[in-house]
Parts: sequence; structure tokens; C-alpha cells
Amino acid sequence: MNKNEILNLLESNTPDVLIQADKIRKQYVGDEIHLRGLIEFSNICARTCQYCGLRYENKNIIRYRLSADEIIQLAQIGKKSGLQTIVLQSGEDNYFSTDKLCHIIQEIKKLDVALTLSIGEKSYQEYKAYKEAGADRYLLRIETTDKNLYKKLHPNMSFENRMECLYNLKDLGYETGTGCLVGLPGQTLDSLAEDILFFKKLDADMIGIGPFIPHPDTPLGGANVDLTANLDLSIRVMAVTRILLKDINIPATTAMETINPNGRILALNSGANVVMPNITDDIHKKEYEIYPDKNNENLDSLISKIKSIGRFVAFTKGFRKKI
Repeated sequence: MNKNEILNLLESNTPDVLIQADKIRKQYVGDEIHLRGLIEFSNICARTCQYCGLRYENKNIIRYRLSADEIIQLAQIGKKSGLQTIVLQSGEDNYFSTDKLCHIIQEIKKLDVALTLSIGEKSYQEYKAYKEAGADRYLLRIETTDKNLYKKLHPNMSFENRMECLYNLKDLGYETGTGCLVGLPGQTLDSLAEDILFFKKLDADMIGIGPFIPHPDTPLGGANVDLTANLDLSIRVMAVTRILLKDINIPATTAMETINPNGRILALNSGANVVMPNITDDIHKKEYEIYPDKNNENLDSLISKIKSIGRFVAFTKGFRKKI
């Protein structure tokens, strides 16, 4: 598809694009749904992103940082629950040196699981060290490919460096994930179409797409947004991404479920094939608040929902199978 064709699909109010995405999902990645156990191990962040509740300048948040032993213990619990992929996610917390992270990676890999990191911008050498320690995947969302909008949303950050990080990850052989926020103030359908084309150009292996939900303790906390419209558009962006990148992994994101109790089901019926249950301990998962009222549904409930739509959980590592 070219940009005009993508725009036509994004502008359409018919369910046709969602139905088409679901058919392509079934044809290329099947009815299996891959579970990724999410461990949010630190909500400390050096960044000041305008939309994120973890931003450094937010003083209305209880900060925490799990120890290496606590992180490894949670991964062990996830493995015992049948999860074959562990995702380590945090703010950009400089406490975790390369040596500390490599130790954690090596210990978790002893569990015979796939390991995804989502810990922000790092140097080529740091990414290389994590890969050599055993990390399989890396998620670094671009959020928007509109340079001007990116700069407004990410003070003191470089759009060019973000891009370089993504290409470094591809070069190092990671399964590379990225994605975007949908419904940001100042965002246009044109820029969303450019996001989708970028996913194709990067040949991303996984794409996370979520609706923008204003957090009250951020500069965008007072943004006047229609959450239902943001959800609908994010599912449409996700569906078009599936049509263009047929064999990739696409999660039904937690933010979708936060807006609509059936948000994940809507996504799974529109091209998604991954769900990420949160296995962080109950005390700390409440403090990892990128946006308010985050849904933290338990594993058993998620599996019941998956079965209710005629899909099944694949207890495998779920690597992308390129066509």
C-alpha cells in the first residue's frame, strides 16, 4: 500500500479493514495467541516525556526499584505459570548498569524462556552486551514519526538518536519492536500513515499500538480527548499495520482494555495475536502508572477471554516466522 491507500483505510468508518486484518492474521500467524509475562521492575525515569506518568518531574508518584533477586524471582513465577516469554520493562533508570542487567538476563535465560527488554535508549555497545548475555527481543516505541511532534513531546531527546537505536537493534539481530501512541494532541492521520510506513521500512518484528490516555500529573493531563475515538482509531491503525506487515507479532495492549473492558477482544478480532499479562507483584504494579487506571487483569481471566473467542494460547516462545 502507498500512503494514500493507507489514509483511505484510516479514514474509513466501515468494519471492512478490521475484518480484512483478522483474515490476514488467521492466514499468516494462525489462531494461537502468544503470552508475554511483563515485569515492570522500576518506575524511576530520567526522561520528561510530556504524556508519561513516570516522567522525572512527576512528584506525585511513589518510586520503586526491584532488586535483581526480586526480578529473577518474578520471572521464575512466570515460568512456573507456563509463560515462555518474559518482558523486562522500566523507566530509563540509570541505576541498572550493563553488568547488573547482564547478570539478570543471564539468570532469567537459565529458565529457558525468550527474553524481551523494554528499557529505553542505550548505546550500541550496551545493546550488544545485552544480546550477548541472551536477550532475544527489544521494544522501543517511536511513539510518532512526526519530527516536530516528537520534539514537543520529548524534551531534551533526539528523534535521530531514537531512530538510530532502532536500526542498531536490527543490526544486532534482535527481534525489534516499536510502535506508536494514537490520539496525541497535534497528531494527524497523515502522520499516523507515516508511522505505519516506517514500521514497514524498518521491517519491525513486533508493533505495539495504543490509545493516548491523558495522565493528570503530566503537561498533557488536561488534554481534551475522546477516549473512545482514540481507541477506535488505534485499533484501525493496528489493523492496517497487520494488513501491511502480515507475519509480525502485534499485542492487544493494556491501554485498550483500560478504555473498554472488551478492548483486548476488539484488538484480537482485528489483527492482534499477543497478550502481555502483568506478572509484577501487586504492590508495585499499581505504581507503574504511565497512564491512569491501568488495567491489570490476571492470567486466568485473560486465558478465559482468549478461549471465549475461539482462540487458544500457544505456550511457545512465539518468535516471528517470516513469510
